[in-house]
Amino acid sequence: MPAVVIVGAQWGDEGKGKIVDIFTEKADMVVRYGGGPNAGHTLVVGNDKLIVRLVPSGILRKDLPCVLAQGMVIDPRSLVTELDELERRGIDANKRLVVSDRAHAILPYHVLVDGLREQGKGAIGTTKRGVGPCYEDKVARRGIPLGAFRDPARLKELVGRALEAWAPVVRAMTDEPMPGVDQTLEMIEGARVRIVKLLASTQELVDRAIKEKKKVVLEGAQGTLLDVDHGTYPFVTSSSPISGGACIGAGVGPTRIDHVVGLVKAYTTRVGGGPFPTELDNDVGERIRKVGAEFGSVTGRPRRTGWLDLPALRYAASVNGLDSLAITKLDVLTGLDTIEVCVSYDTPQGRTVDFPLDQLDVAKPVYRTFRGWKEELSGARTMSDLPEACRDYLRFIEDWVGCPMALASVGPARDETIVVSDPFAS
Repeated sequence: MPAVVIVGAQWGDEGKGKIVDIFTEKADMVVRYGGGPNAGHTLVVGNDKLIVRLVPSGILRKDLPCVLAQGMVIDPRSLVTELDELERRGIDANKRLVVSDRAHAILPYHVLVDGLREQGKGAIGTTKRGVGPCYEDKVARRGIPLGAFRDPARLKELVGRALEAWAPVVRAMTDEPMPGVDQTLEMIEGARVRIVKLLASTQELVDRAIKEKKKVVLEGAQGTLLDVDHGTYPFVTSSSPISGGACIGAGVGPTRIDHVVGLVKAYTTRVGGGPFPTELDNDVGERIRKVGAEFGSVTGRPRRTGWLDLPALRYAASVNGLDSLAITKLDVLTGLDTIEVCVSYDTPQGRTVDFPLDQLDVAKPVYRTFRGWKEELSGARTMSDLPEACRDYLRFIEDWVGCPMALASVGPARDETIVVSDPFAS
């Protein structure tokens, strides 16, 4: 099967970096189809730890072409910083990275607006990276496609138009002066020159690869419950991280998608504001946070932690059309005497096994209790290597969601993984 989509099935931070890295071992191309520098992926290879925000995780695979597609919003300065860091580690991404000339540029005024908004009453807990304001410009038809970087005169005209639109917004929030056109262009000039060399029509590249039956991984960002249409609105991102977003963001027809893998932690986390019914505001939640190193790879913020929410996961399976699950951070639960799993909700209208998307602020989770395990999991490479209690937990998840497991991660390292099935072979 040539085209596999990998999506987050929760509120993001499900461990996409490691899982995409594993699946790209057999891939011919990896494509990031949405989001921006608000989506950090942490990769652990040997004793080396690397955080990437824009460049696909597959950049660690030698000779693998990596694509930043037109559904993304890209901060040119962040991208150049990332390329420099990769080069410092001996990875020349410039030779394998292709950037869509139709992706939109996050410019300094987007970051300014994002930060100012997060200081006010309407703050929703964004990463303040300018992603939302950039998507606003795109939808308002005053955005800056990266293709405009090829023509400085056109770029100056487009930036001037955008600044004119944002000026009253900024004046309403601060007395600080807003950067002008020339200052804005000076701030990105070095990055502009470098990025122009990477630009291409990525839709054509991806379409050609799929037609030639090459194995293509389409990598999402954030998670299903942050989708602007299907998530916990308004506490969502500004793009479509679900599997359908791969078609829009990469320019791939839905008939070209062969398999969708949903990534899910063995528990649940969330960053920023918004409802989180299974949240653990207690010692267990703090233990999960510490053991799982649940701190944002982009912001460093501590993540909110909670028990696994199966109605939410089954909802994600439906929205994405999941064919298989990749369960991450299973090892973090080791040592707990018991593990709780949300299987339904009590709402003002009664009990429901469906995910009460519009009532999460009042819905009360109903849990099923599982026995925990004490055994270390990092050495497990097959399902039979896992403790019986752990296998029972995984089987229940598969049965309840109605989706088989393709992979289970039992540690942060690349080889600390149990591979049950290969999505490219299904």
